[in-house]
Amino acid sequence: MKKKLRVALLYGGKSAEHEISLISARNIFEAMDKSKYEVVPIAIDKQGRWHLDRGARLLGAADRARVDFAGAKNAAAVRPGASAAPVLSGGAPLGAIDVVFPVLHGPFGEDGTIQGLLKLANLPFVGAGVLGSAVGMDKDVMKRLLRDAEIPIAKFLVFHRAEQNAIRFARVKKILGLPLFVKPANLGSSVGISKVSRKDELAPAVRLAFRYDSKIIVEEGIDGREIECSVLGNEKPVASLPGEIVVQREFYSYDAKYLDAQGARLEIPARLPAGTIKEIQRTAVRAYRTLCCEGMARVDFFLRPDGRVLVNEINTIPGFTKISMYPKMWEASGLSYRRLIDRLIGLALERARREQRLRTSK
Repeated sequence: MKKKLRVALLYGGKSAEHEISLISARNIFEAMDKSKYEVVPIAIDKQGRWHLDRGARLLGAADRARVDFAGAKNAAAVRPGASAAPVLSGGAPLGAIDVVFPVLHGPFGEDGTIQGLLKLANLPFVGAGVLGSAVGMDKDVMKRLLRDAEIPIAKFLVFHRAEQNAIRFARVKKILGLPLFVKPANLGSSVGISKVSRKDELAPAVRLAFRYDSKIIVEEGIDGREIECSVLGNEKPVASLPGEIVVQREFYSYDAKYLDAQGARLEIPARLPAGTIKEIQRTAVRAYRTLCCEGMARVDFFLRPDGRVLVNEINTIPGFTKISMYPKMWEASGLSYRRLIDRLIGLALERARREQRLRTSK
């Protein structure tokens, strides 16, 4: 009988997207083929402490407004080393882990921090590596790399906290026009984002964005359809059929994504001409490679009325809730949720084998 792979499912985290991470992880946990995988569920609380989630108790409570970590008494940690594995407090090992599946949205999970720890621990993991994760999280660096690769993007400005009081509405309006959007540079799921149409809306939007990051992005508002495309692979990535988000609110906010069932309508696959679909798929793969991604990513686009395609951003650990675009676009492309998880784990192990062949010393 073939030995099961031991997969550490890692979720929660310190970011503002903690609750969404729990929901995504629960869906992955439920979809994983238990005849192939022995799942080791590890939850990270909002203080950054790791806990062995025995019986997936915390995952079972993922829909609650606030998940209680008080009962998660089994503290876990990863030790760097050639044959590292998570250990419980008191030093008891959890046993060998074959691969880690991080489902950590936002900072401290999607930005290269966890990925660096796992590389030090010599543990294969699903998704982008350190560089791809860090670049994908930082919208400023991401957009500059896309621009340098001549991939079309919206106009944007970047401000650091020390410049907060020097942001002038007249200058921003002259460069970007109205409306415009103010965003934290390093966050996802539309947290901390504001739409600005009038002068009196700019200062509160800037203050809100700086609550979440020390660097913010101010972008031009794009009149266009919101299209997304899933990408999968390491050295030879492939793109799914694209999907469309038809927003019912003023913009695709956090509430519209996760809390308001009427906030947006998803059309998968998107109703687009064949030539536009091919252009979106080609551009998604170009952006994926430009930003050094591996494993998976979701590339978000704007499609202007004149047919021009602009890349908005990339998400290296996209949502895996039941309504999330990443798995649903693959389902529409012929790859089921369960087979997608198998493929992601296979890509993680493939990369680990490739990296093990590299020399690290003379």
